[in-house]
Amino acid sequence: MDKGLIILIEDEYQMRRFLRITLQGHGYKVFEATTGQNGLTEVATRNPDVVLLDLGLPDIDGLEVTKRLREWTQLPIIIISARDQEDDKIKTLDAGADDYLTKPFGAGELMARIRVAMRHSSKQNSMIEESVFSISNLKVDLAKRQVFLNNKEVHLTPIEYKLFTVLIKHAGKVITHNMLMKEVWGASYVNQTHYLRIYMAQLRHKLEADPARPCFFINEPGIGYRFKIDID
Repeated sequence: MDKGLIILIEDEYQMRRFLRITLQGHGYKVFEATTGQNGLTEVATRNPDVVLLDLGLPDIDGLEVTKRLREWTQLPIIIISARDQEDDKIKTLDAGADDYLTKPFGAGELMARIRVAMRHSSKQNSMIEESVFSISNLKVDLAKRQVFLNNKEVHLTPIEYKLFTVLIKHAGKVITHNMLMKEVWGASYVNQTHYLRIYMAQLRHKLEADPARPCFFINEPGIGYRFKIDID
């Protein structure tokens, strides 16, 4: 039984072959595209569960493909690229990509990222329907603006709550510093990232069993934060 449908947008034959064999071996159905334009058409036609997208395509850069996809769909996009500069990662994540894998990478890491992306998508859909987010010993009632840890209500300040809800609404996805600053404080505060560090520390203190070794609020150095949903 297919675990899901994946569109693979990659122009390099050997990488495309490796990914196809790996994905099919793990039960995924795969459709391939070698250009950005063909990839956009495949996504629109087949409505996949996940898109794997290379940045260095022959016609349209993967960053532009990401922007075009985000104009009409919120399906998970995982970047697979040889570009390892922080600036490239930040640009694609700011454009709406859910995750970024730097080549070369192992099959195990790829499968884990796909599972997280699909869970993230599922969580978003369930939250839209139920307005309740629950994971491990943590629960948030978005309609009532209440947060519970181990069935006990936890008081969050308005800023803490806003930061928390932005992260959980994108659970599993890396949210860049710029995106968080714009969402929580506004565009004029994008360079004031010390605010973010302070409030993230406060959230960890209130909602993590061990704030020094967080399970939920994960730092992505130089890029942003991720609310982790694949809790061991």
